[in-house]
Amino acid sequence: MINGSWSEIVFFLNASSWCLSFAHVRISFPCVGQRVVDKENPSSTLRPEKKMSDVELLMRNARLRDEIEPYQDESLYIVDLDGMSTVSENEYLTSMLAWERAPVLPICQWFEPELKMADPDSLDDAELKQQLHQLIGRLYEKNILLNFTDHLSDRQLYCLIIRDILPAQEKQVLLNDSMIQWQCIDPNIEEETWLRFYATEDDRTVWSEETGLKLPPRESIPFPRKLPQHH
Repeated sequence: MINGSWSEIVFFLNASSWCLSFAHVRISFPCVGQRVVDKENPSSTLRPEKKMSDVELLMRNARLRDEIEPYQDESLYIVDLDGMSTVSENEYLTSMLAWERAPVLPICQWFEPELKMADPDSLDDAELKQQLHQLIGRLYEKNILLNFTDHLSDRQLYCLIIRDILPAQEKQVLLNDSMIQWQCIDPNIEEETWLRFYATEDDRTVWSEETGLKLPPRESIPFPRKLPQHH
């Protein structure tokens, strides 16, 4: 479950976004110049920071700092706020507030009505393939992207989604450009699969040097897919 203090989170920051990384999940948030959801009215969006005047930016910054104070701890300063422009800081604080205030719900309950899928044992291969295609599309509607699926058959991927993803308790963050990227393999648990299909040559070399074990041969991915990606 994605919950808990900021100190449990790994941050990644670049010019256009920042993200939180967990065992199977990476959540990306917009930064500079992106449109954000107004917490008072989730169906609307606030003006992008870059279109605000300097006075508006400073006033918004003061309000955001006040609103973030109840949630503030040492992890707030993992990112150097003093080194940010006011625009970047406002977007960052907006994202943090959205995270703190987000409800924790099973992903299947992010949909109205609740997303319920057919038992895979009741579907033949053609029916399951169609259901999987629709399911991936529904997840994409909620900015949930799947990574590292190409070692899984359609049936295996369908089962993984209904077993692990749909019941997963996650924060439903109301930001237009926030994304959940679900890693469908854990390199620490499924080492051999990772090394065979996904690891770079550098990854494979480091693993071999650190473990002293023989590398498994690299193999072509058995189930290549073109899945929707965030743009």
